[in-house]
Amino acid sequence: MKKHCLSIGLGVSLVLAAGQVYSQHAANATTQLTQVRGATVNDSFWSPKMELWRTTTATDVLDKFEGKHLKPEERAKNNVFENFDNVADGKKGGHAGLPWFDGLIYETIRGIGDLHPDAALQARIDGYIDRIYAAQQADPNGYINTYTDLMEPAHRWGDNGGFLRWQHDVYNAGMLVEAGVHYYQATGKTKLLEVAVRVANHMTAFMGPAPKRNIVPAHSGPEEAVTKLYWLFKNNPHLKSKLNVPVNEQAYLALVRFWIENRGHNAGYPLWLTWGNEKSEKWIKDQKFKEIAADARPAWGDYAQDSIPVFQQKTIEGHAVRATLLATGITAMALESQMPEYMQTANRLWDNMAGKRMFVTGGVGAIAHDEKFGADYFLPSNAYLETCAAVGAGFFSQRMNELTGDAKYMDEFERVLYNNVLTGVSLSGTQYTYQNPLNAHDHTRWEWHSCPCCPPMFLKMVSALPDYIYASSADRLYVNMFIGSNAEIGLKGNKVAVSQETGYPWNGRVVLNINPDKSGAFSVNVRVPGWARGIENPYGLYASDLKQPFTLKINGKSQKVALENGYAVIRREWKKGDRIELELPVKPRVITANAQVKDLKGQVAIAAGPVIYCLETADNADLDALQVDAKSPLALQYRKDLLNGVNVITGKSKNGAGKAASFTAIPYYAMGNRGVKGNKVWLPTAGTPAAN
Repeated sequence: MKKHCLSIGLGVSLVLAAGQVYSQHAANATTQLTQVRGATVNDSFWSPKMELWRTTTATDVLDKFEGKHLKPEERAKNNVFENFDNVADGKKGGHAGLPWFDGLIYETIRGIGDLHPDAALQARIDGYIDRIYAAQQADPNGYINTYTDLMEPAHRWGDNGGFLRWQHDVYNAGMLVEAGVHYYQATGKTKLLEVAVRVANHMTAFMGPAPKRNIVPAHSGPEEAVTKLYWLFKNNPHLKSKLNVPVNEQAYLALVRFWIENRGHNAGYPLWLTWGNEKSEKWIKDQKFKEIAADARPAWGDYAQDSIPVFQQKTIEGHAVRATLLATGITAMALESQMPEYMQTANRLWDNMAGKRMFVTGGVGAIAHDEKFGADYFLPSNAYLETCAAVGAGFFSQRMNELTGDAKYMDEFERVLYNNVLTGVSLSGTQYTYQNPLNAHDHTRWEWHSCPCCPPMFLKMVSALPDYIYASSADRLYVNMFIGSNAEIGLKGNKVAVSQETGYPWNGRVVLNINPDKSGAFSVNVRVPGWARGIENPYGLYASDLKQPFTLKINGKSQKVALENGYAVIRREWKKGDRIELELPVKPRVITANAQVKDLKGQVAIAAGPVIYCLETADNADLDALQVDAKSPLALQYRKDLLNGVNVITGKSKNGAGKAASFTAIPYYAMGNRGVKGNKVWLPTAGTPAAN
């Protein structure tokens, strides 16, 4: 990307298997999908995990934000919720935690609310909401950001020599808005929604084109959040009368457009990469940008996607969490506006991310410094890969599926979910990861972190999962995820009950029971994952040796399947009791990286179904010297007694002495749960020197 801007203001190959026909829509033909909300999950893989997260993980995160994991003398200064009490009481100083902890609290509330906690936990959340409400009532305009109020009260929104990139005022406000929307949708309660509307009203009055203040989020996320607020009132206009604050949804949408379209339109300085952080921050705090123009604002740089206007951006750049959340917001605006520049930008950024900068686990953000994306094809096995960035990439991919109706986006969502996101929380539900290197000697999980941003983001993602299983468009029902579940889906002129039974991801059998209210013609579009068709990545970033075809039956009869945009399209006259059976080839496969990925030359990864595997020291002696025999058969076996029940892959290898041995691989998401250090996803093959 160009480093600064002085303006102010505003050929995928298809693998053909016997009996299967593949076709592609024209590049500019898209089908916008609608999420099917409220699916009930009843799944052997996901249900136990979601119950663990709903109870153990939710309570653990709240307890640790209260400092309950610390010694009594340390708890008082580490109870993040007391920041709200102190603001409500008019106190100054003594802020607990980092400036963005307000946002983490809001994200946690969103995630736990969407997991539908029991009455006791919901009452606990409602108690926190009362404290947040009281803190906001201390300001007549509805402003709320506890760090700025307590520590830098003259620097609201980064004004007057403040530093927004550190203070996170806009990010925190955006996460508050999102929490208000989600908590209302989950519970029907409006108190947090009123807080959200009040702060959104304040932002729309304060930020925007001149004479308003020229402010954009230095950390993205508010773009999609405020779009959700707009959608809530657009789709539920009667809700306005239930609130004690005015609502102007069009103003919310206009603010989002300003935030997105005003990026890259700044003073052109500081030059972060040239000057360095210290000099750049001083330049901002000294308000030197006002010497350029009265309404100028500082540039937040590549790090915060603010070097050039987003519509000119060719590659996804900077801090990987900020970048993926901005891209998600752009895609949400594309859904609403259908404006070509939004659609084209979202498509361009996703293609670059998935085709040249995404790791085999779905992780993104190769470089530890600034937690940022690397260059195209820079995919080292020891890369950073923050959990939050994987969550952002997942949200981005899901929104792109909504925008286009193309299954390739859910293929990559699935890759992210089963691998990098699921890795983020231990099997106990109380330990976490921040970074997720694929090959590591000393990588461990932690009980809590000085910057615990990943557990709240994890809860946001997994709590949203039921809404991503199915989608619809006119008279088409889409099956996007293979998760045991039940849902009712309104199609044009009909209502369809669908139930799904599956042992995924450990086996590939999926049974869909289709029960329309009345017999009628409509389409059921079932995603057939790219990995199951020999397409490991839509742009050839990775390739695999999978040979087995998938099969599909309707009412017990094999079907010749037409695939459109990655979906098996079944259009027929449906009646109660109809049944679809899909069999996906969940077999071990060997993955190689594109030749342009120099760091992975001569190495392979192993997968089965959507799950990427790794070798751990716990199962494999002398792991650093081990070389796998990728040409020998690999065996897949379900082990109920291991890691809460997982498929294990075994195969032949050579040890450090060059003698024949065997290896055992476990799902990458389960690594680090047995108190040992050392794991590898990318493995040298026999005849290739082992990596140091």
